[in-house]
Amino acid sequence: MIMPLTTTRISPDWPCQVKPPGSYDWERSAAKWLRELVPARYAGYPALIRHPVLLARHAQIQVHHEMRVARTALQTARSELPTLGMPESVIEHTIKMYAAEIRQLQYIARSVRAVTEALVAQAAGR
Repeated sequence: MIMPLTTTRISPDWPCQVKPPGSYDWERSAAKWLRELVPARYAGYPALIRHPVLLARHAQIQVHHEMRVARTALQTARSELPTLGMPESVIEHTIKMYAAEIRQLQYIARSVRAVTEALVAQAAGR
């Protein structure tokens, strides 16, 4: 009997560090990637180690707060950096840096959301 090939369609936001859902050891690769997104002290908590969905939730919160910090830094750069003695060239570079960081964090947030959805679906299927 010939087994049909099945393909798992994954989001374009799916992180390349995480194996596709349903593949061998994909949850472990997801947990490893998610641990890299949270502060090291959280990555060692037993509850977060044992429950990838909980780890994914924490990573979502972490990335959301990092975006808030970067947005605040961007919004206040022009008014606060001159008072710290920063030259205009440094201020412009800093603004570009924060804008790039926000774009990167938005991509990471979409990736975390995709991984979370897959982990939740996997857990519901058990």
